[in-house]
Amino acid sequence: MGNRTVTLMTAQWSDLPFGELCELAARMGYDGLEIACWGNGIDIDKAYEDDAYVAYIKETLAKNNLVCRAIATHIIGQCVGDEIDPRHNNFAPAELADKPLKIREWAVRTMKKAPAVARKLGVDVITSFTGSPIWKYIYSFPQTTQKMIEDGFDEIVKLWSPILDEFRKYGVRYALEVHPGEIAFDYYSTRKLLEKFADYPEFGVNFDPSHLIWQGIKPHLFLADFAQRVYHVHMKDAAVTLDGRSGLLGSHIDFGDLRRGWNFRSLGHGDVNFEEIIRVLNAIGYDGPLSVEWEDSGMDRIDGATEAAAFVRKIDFKPSTFKFDDAIAN
Repeated sequence: MGNRTVTLMTAQWSDLPFGELCELAARMGYDGLEIACWGNGIDIDKAYEDDAYVAYIKETLAKNNLVCRAIATHIIGQCVGDEIDPRHNNFAPAELADKPLKIREWAVRTMKKAPAVARKLGVDVITSFTGSPIWKYIYSFPQTTQKMIEDGFDEIVKLWSPILDEFRKYGVRYALEVHPGEIAFDYYSTRKLLEKFADYPEFGVNFDPSHLIWQGIKPHLFLADFAQRVYHVHMKDAAVTLDGRSGLLGSHIDFGDLRRGWNFRSLGHGDVNFEEIIRVLNAIGYDGPLSVEWEDSGMDRIDGATEAAAFVRKIDFKPSTFKFDDAIAN
C-alpha cells in the first residue's frame, strides 16, 4: 500500500455543515479534504477578511485528524470564462442573478482572492474550472473557423492571466480539471491550452480519469504525457454502457439514468484502470493527494465513499526500491 494522502472532494457533500462533514469524512476513512468553496464549504470572501474564520476551519480539521491539501473553486472559475446564461445563476450570489457582467466580475474578483485564502490555510493547490466561450462550437456545425477557436483560447488567456498573476504572487498552483464544458476538455485541447499558458507554470492540470475514459482517451497515457503539469489527482470512475441505442453525448438524459451511454460510478465499479494510473504516478514521482470525487447516482453515498477510501488505499501501492533480479546478481 502507498503512502499518499487520501482526501475527499467535498463538492458533492456541501449540503452538510462543515463540522458534520469533517466528522463523517474521518469516519469513512479519509486523511483529509479537498474543500469546495461553495455551499457549506469555505467562504472565500469571509476567509480573505476574517482570520478567526480561517482558524475555525483549521481547528475543525485538526479536531478530526484531517488535513487540507487543496481547495476547489470550480463553479466560481466557470463563471470567469463562460458566456454567462441563466444556468450560472446557481453558481453566483443570488443578488447577481441574470446579470452576466456582474457575475463575471464577481468570479474574477473572487478567484483573485482564492490564492491568498489558500496560503492562509497552508494550501498550495487550487483545483478549478476555467469555463469556455467556445464550448457551443464543440461539433463545428454551423461551420466553425479555426480563427473562432483560436480567439476563444486567447480570450481565456486574457481573462485568466491577471488571476494567475495573483497565484504567482502567493506561490499557489492552479489545477484545471480537464472536463467537458471547459476550454480544455480532452487530450489535444489540453495540449493547446498548456502551450497558450507556457509563460505561466502556475497553470496546470487536475487529473480526473472519469472525464477522459468515456471520450475514448486512455487516462494513464494522458497522465504520462502531461506529467510535468499535473498538480492534483482525482480518483473517480465511470462506465461506458453503449447498448446500440445510447450515445456518448447523453441524449439530454440526466446522470444516473440507465438509458445513458455512460455514467459516473463509484471507484472500482467502472472502466478506469486505476492500476495503470498508480504505476504512472509512481514513475513520475507524484506525492500529492489522491482525492476521491464521489459521484454515483445508483449507490448510497456514505456506503460508496467509505468503500472508495478503502479502494484507494488498496490500489495505491508503493513503487519498488530495487530491481527484482538484484537479489541474484553477482
